[in-house]
Amino acid sequence: MRSRRSSALIYWYDPIDGVYSMDNDAENYMPHPPVFSNELIEQCKRDLDFRPILFEWYKFVGEYCSVTACLTAHSPAFRSIPPLHFAVLTGLLNRCSRLMLANVRLSSSRKYGETTQLLDRSIEETAVKILWLCHKDDDDRFRQYLADGLKNDLRLKRSIEENIGNRGGDALVIESRMLHSIQECIDLSELSEQEVNDSRPFPDLAAMFHSLGLDDLSYTAIQRMGSHAVHGTWTDLVHNYLSHDAVQGFRPKGHDVETEDVQFMVVSQLVLEAISSFAKTMIEDSSDTEGFLLIQKGIESKFSEIRDLAWASDFDTE
Repeated sequence: MRSRRSSALIYWYDPIDGVYSMDNDAENYMPHPPVFSNELIEQCKRDLDFRPILFEWYKFVGEYCSVTACLTAHSPAFRSIPPLHFAVLTGLLNRCSRLMLANVRLSSSRKYGETTQLLDRSIEETAVKILWLCHKDDDDRFRQYLADGLKNDLRLKRSIEENIGNRGGDALVIESRMLHSIQECIDLSELSEQEVNDSRPFPDLAAMFHSLGLDDLSYTAIQRMGSHAVHGTWTDLVHNYLSHDAVQGFRPKGHDVETEDVQFMVVSQLVLEAISSFAKTMIEDSSDTEGFLLIQKGIESKFSEIRDLAWASDFDTE
């Protein structure tokens, strides 16, 4: 899965040291894929539990996404796009990586599976937004994205200003602070309040799936089933928060819910697709995207092997 040596120069930002670096060899800044002992692989096969391996791949994808988010717009390999568009894409990638790495911390204890489900749902929606924005790389799509959140900010701004007006113009300290924060977000978006209000509605996840050509089953599995964790439905309570038996009836469940193997796999694949879509959108010469695509294909082949070993019997008829 090593990416080939590229002649295209890549710049990236180190958020810890706060400095920019440059390198023309992707191997120097991409994380190294995990290596597994034969003993671990055989143990996973015996147990039909590949989560120890999938956990490491999930962690690798989170690190890989973090590095990708730190690539900078002035890299000579990149084509020129509006700085704000680049900021949106790298911000969304950074959101994916940070939530994934938070899930790594939670999953390492083999607990808090109910919480990783909730975070995974946010990661999946973020990755789909990256795919949707990169699909056409259209100015209007980015305006829709920016305006979508700001419309709620403007509603809050109007309510605060109305309360201030009702007091004869006297603003509370907290109100002034909130108005300043809202105005800063608006200013950084480079949109006027009128442009925010006039912007077309941002599509929901179903519409984004449709425009990307993703099937209804993918939407149902990611959005509809993922919404259980977000909204605390009865299905979520039964699976994650309540235990039940014929003797004791219902009772609260403790912190013994583990992250499922499918979570590690599905989220990793979707984020990998988002990274590859970002690379294909940004990199001028398509041959220089080979490193990103090879990593994606390499991990997907590993996942395919695990699916064949762990889930083959699930598709037998009873």
